[in-house]
Amino acid sequence: MHTCVRRLGSVRAQWILRSTATQYKALSPHGVRMQSSITSAQRPEDIRVLGSSYSRDKWSNATPAILEKTGRDLLHHPSHPLAILKELIFKEFPTFAHYDNISPVVSTYQNFDSLGFSKDHPGRSVTDTYYINEDTLLRTHTSAHQLQLLAAGKKNDSELLALAKNSSASPRNERFLVAADVYRRDEIDASHYPVFHQMEGVCTFSRAEIQKQLCNRDIATDTERSTGESGSVAKLLDTTVIGDTNPVQPDHSEEESAFVAAHMKQMMNNMVVQILTKAVAAQKSSGDVNATSSQTEFPVRWIDAFFPFTSPSWEMEVFFQGEWLEICGCGVMKQGILNDAGMTDRIGWAFGFGLERLAMLLFGIPDIRLFWSSDPRFTGQFAPGQINTFKPFSRHPACTKDVSFWLPESGEFYENDLMDMVREIAGDLVEGVKMIDSFTHPKTGKASRCYRINYCSMDRNVTNEEINTIQEQVRQRIVSQLGVTLR
Repeated sequence: MHTCVRRLGSVRAQWILRSTATQYKALSPHGVRMQSSITSAQRPEDIRVLGSSYSRDKWSNATPAILEKTGRDLLHHPSHPLAILKELIFKEFPTFAHYDNISPVVSTYQNFDSLGFSKDHPGRSVTDTYYINEDTLLRTHTSAHQLQLLAAGKKNDSELLALAKNSSASPRNERFLVAADVYRRDEIDASHYPVFHQMEGVCTFSRAEIQKQLCNRDIATDTERSTGESGSVAKLLDTTVIGDTNPVQPDHSEEESAFVAAHMKQMMNNMVVQILTKAVAAQKSSGDVNATSSQTEFPVRWIDAFFPFTSPSWEMEVFFQGEWLEICGCGVMKQGILNDAGMTDRIGWAFGFGLERLAMLLFGIPDIRLFWSSDPRFTGQFAPGQINTFKPFSRHPACTKDVSFWLPESGEFYENDLMDMVREIAGDLVEGVKMIDSFTHPKTGKASRCYRINYCSMDRNVTNEEINTIQEQVRQRIVSQLGVTLR
C-alpha cells in the first residue's frame, strides 16, 4: 500500500530552529547577521512587552503587530481548540509539573546557548527571530525553558516553581510540561503563522533509580502495544539504530540510554493513542463521511533525527487516516543541560511539538489564522474537554495582487523581511504570499522577483478598493525599507 507523510510544518521546524541557508553580510560577535534588509526607521526608544520596558538597539525587529500577540493568551481560553488540546495532554502526564504562563521574553542565552546552538546557527539571525534587543528576544521554542526550570527545581526557586498549575506533582521539577506561545519570522500560508504554540516535555531519573529499575525490569519491554480508551492501541514500528549517526552520549552507558528512550517512547505512545482515539470518536459523532471511525490501531514509527540538545534523537510519526503524520521531535537530553542545572546525577528525555499542527488535524481546522479569530461562528463551536470537528462557515472570495521588483544592487534581500512587512500592513487579511517568478537579466545581471499576495478575510468580504489601498502601502514600503526597485 502506498502511503505518504502528511506535513503540516515539519517536526524539525517545530521543535528546533530551522537551518535554512541564510546570507551573512555583517557578523556580530555572536557570529550571526545583525541587520536584515529592512533599513532603519525612527521608532520609540523603548519596547514594551507585557508591561515591562526594554531598551531598543540595532537588533530590535519585533513589530507592533507581533508584540500585540504576546497578550492574547489563547492557551488560557478553556473553549479554544489549543487550550482544549493542551489540557488533554496535561491530563496524560499527571505526575509532571504543568506550566502554561511563563513569559515569552527570554535571553539569547536561554534560547540558544543553554541548548548548545552554535554561534553561527542561522536561527540566531534577525531574519528568523524576533529580537527585542541584542540580549533579549521572544522565545522561538519552549526548549528555552529547559535549563531554567531544571535549575529552579534544584535550587528550590519558589517564585518560579509557584508558576506550575500542579506544583505538588513534581515539586523539584524533575518532570515537567511547558505549553507556551513561540515566535518566528516565517512564510505566509495556511499552515504558517509568526506566532504559534508548543508543548515541551522533560522527564529525568536519578542514575541510582535507573540501575534499580534495570535490575527489576520495571519498564515494560513490550512497548510495541500501548493500550488506550476503547481498546485502542499504538503499534510500535521501531527500526532505528543507535550508532555513529545517532549516538549514545559519552556520559551515558548504553543501558541507561536505552532505558530512558524506552520510557519516553512508551509515554509518547500512550499520549498519541488517547488523543487520536478521541479524535476518531469526534469524527464519528459528527457524521463525517471521511472519518476512519473503525480505526483502533495506530502504528507508530520512530525516525532517526538530529537536534542540538538531544542524542540519540528521533522524530515520531503515527499512521492516521491513511497517512503517516509527524507528531514530535524527541530524544535523550544532552547531559550538559542537566549538569548546568546542578543535576549531575540525573539523566532525562525531552520532546517538543507544535500544538497548532496537531489541533488542525484533530479539529479539522483548515487555516491557521482561524486560531486567532474572535468570530463567534468559530469560537462557538468548541467546548472544554471535547474534540469536535470544525464546521466551516462561508468562504469569502479572495483578492489576488502581484508585485514585481528588481533586487537591490547589493543583492541583500531576505524573504522573511517581505513576509513580516506584509503581515504588519495587512494583518490577518493576508492568506498567502508566494514567489511565482524569478529571473536574472541576461545583459545587466540584475535579479528580479515576482510575488503573488492572496488577500482573503475569514469573516467578511473585502473590497477591491480596500485591497488596492493595502497593496499600495506594500509597494511603497518594500521600496523604502527593503531597497528594491519596482518593475
